[in-house]
Amino acid sequence: MTDLQTATRTPGHASAPAGRLVVQRGLFSGPTADIPDEMYVEVAAGHAERRRGHVRVGAFARVSTNTYFGRFPAAYWQRWTTARTVRFEGRVSGAGRVLLRASDTNGVPRTIAVHDAEAEEIRLEARLDRFLDGGGLWVEVVTDDTELLLRDARWTVDAPPTRRHTSIVICTHNRADDCAATLTALAGDPAATALVDEIIVVDQGTDPVESRPAFAAVSETLGAQLRYIRQPNLGGSGGFTRGLHEVVTRAGNLPTDALFMDDDVRCEPEVVVRLSTFAQYTAHPTIVGAQMLNLLHPTQVLAGAEYAVLEDLTNGHVSPGAVGESDVTAYLPDGTKNVQDRRVDAGYTGWWSCLIPVEVTRTMGYPLPLFFQWDDVEYSYRGRAYGFPTVTLPGAGLWHADFPWKDWDDWHRYFNLRNAMITSALHSGFPVRHVAATLGELLGRYLLSMNYGLAATLIRAVEDFLAGPEVLHDGGVDATARIRAERSAYGETVMHPISEAPALGTAQMPVVRAGGKPTRMKAVWAKRIVQQVTGRVPFHEGLVGSGEAHWWHVALFDRVAVTDAGQAGVRVRQRDPERLKRLGRDGAKVLWRLVREGDGVAARWRAATPELTGAGNWRRLFGIG
Repeated sequence: MTDLQTATRTPGHASAPAGRLVVQRGLFSGPTADIPDEMYVEVAAGHAERRRGHVRVGAFARVSTNTYFGRFPAAYWQRWTTARTVRFEGRVSGAGRVLLRASDTNGVPRTIAVHDAEAEEIRLEARLDRFLDGGGLWVEVVTDDTELLLRDARWTVDAPPTRRHTSIVICTHNRADDCAATLTALAGDPAATALVDEIIVVDQGTDPVESRPAFAAVSETLGAQLRYIRQPNLGGSGGFTRGLHEVVTRAGNLPTDALFMDDDVRCEPEVVVRLSTFAQYTAHPTIVGAQMLNLLHPTQVLAGAEYAVLEDLTNGHVSPGAVGESDVTAYLPDGTKNVQDRRVDAGYTGWWSCLIPVEVTRTMGYPLPLFFQWDDVEYSYRGRAYGFPTVTLPGAGLWHADFPWKDWDDWHRYFNLRNAMITSALHSGFPVRHVAATLGELLGRYLLSMNYGLAATLIRAVEDFLAGPEVLHDGGVDATARIRAERSAYGETVMHPISEAPALGTAQMPVVRAGGKPTRMKAVWAKRIVQQVTGRVPFHEGLVGSGEAHWWHVALFDRVAVTDAGQAGVRVRQRDPERLKRLGRDGAKVLWRLVREGDGVAARWRAATPELTGAGNWRRLFGIG
């Protein structure tokens, strides 16, 4: 049979025929009015009315689902699942031509099937055998002098021989309204929640979700399907792991998946359909993640897939060939759509929405009690060592607060640095001199840019890493309180409304723009050190925007207000030579300790991992025996 296949005409209903499973729904608008319809279906010519469950294509018009949510990620299904064919199904009223289209690795389109439809149920089938390196599937509708209504659209696959079960786990801490909104979105989509056994909410906050009227309404809708657990705050690691523990414990011998979801997302319930059904067909137990879309800029994806450079203590790198942070409704200069055609591998996937099979946990243990930050990275890299891949699935996405709008100078940075070192010690060669040099460069930048609290945070993170696995005994509770208290001694860690910036009046804050990045960086380092120590700086006061707060620019000031990344206020940094010297000495001492003791400490972390990630340790932390 050739690529160009004919379609079958059969009457049908909204659900998949017997023996088949809906793995992706054809949706034509978003869950809320502020999500652009172009994320779901694009009007290429003429006029079309787009609604959640249908699209009405006017006469002499053309629409395409070659969009972020409209495409079927054929390359990922061919590479990671046992499915061999996929079928597009839908119900048509009116008349028009429906085309099943495909792309290759480079986004070049081709036609798989063509069908002239008129008041019928249509089925267009494609083999998943020519997409290994990349490509997707979508449909296009073209009308002549009659309009066409397409509804009940879905992509179906032969039902799997064994059904896997899925439970959603939502971890929340003092985001009661956000969590209630996420639950409301899920409860409002019965077709999505019909795929899950339970929705488990682990509430670790002092402002409980159950206090909100919306929670009562959701509880009535979901009934026994909703399970609500209160526990002390153990961070995202502890909240998600509690839910995972509940899923693993109740699963028994049933093949089951835990689907993590953040509390503060704008939920697209379709993510439940796409992640849970993809997991039904994976050839081996696989960690499957959704992509993050930016909440403030809803057509922007964070990354098609990400990886970490463990030796550099950095994550968030865009996988080679993946779509980077960009508008997925845009077109590239060559005329192709900015969608993920090339299949790419992920090093890890974020827990804003991530599915973990219980087989993975039973084989390699639970996440580390890191409180939060890097727990998702560590779990995926540990999974790889045990033979469990991680896949970030295109077209499965939800909206999360934009990362660039979160300021780096925060107590969270302690966990980011400490946990990056732990992850590097566990899953890389942990070259101690390189790691120490990386941290030393960061420390120097913080000191020269008058981020003294951030420098102290880094020093504490290294000290606690060197203290060894014992620092995780309480799951991060003590570390959280301590780092917040220590940072409170540094005034520049506090954000102020710009009208209340301490020691700076409005006239004292002229905007001072940064010049180009220096080319002779070593010379600039030496010059800025002298300027900061002696006070011979070119600017006494000023205001620097968040995007231009480079260390080599901020180091030119005696006192400077720096805009917070979230744009809500400013932090005032004041040159303090004595603090610079003291923190520089303390940092040099702890980094020399890292060079001398790092190999031995890394071995201790590796030896302690089985106990730290064991069910017994987590039950102790949960207080459930």
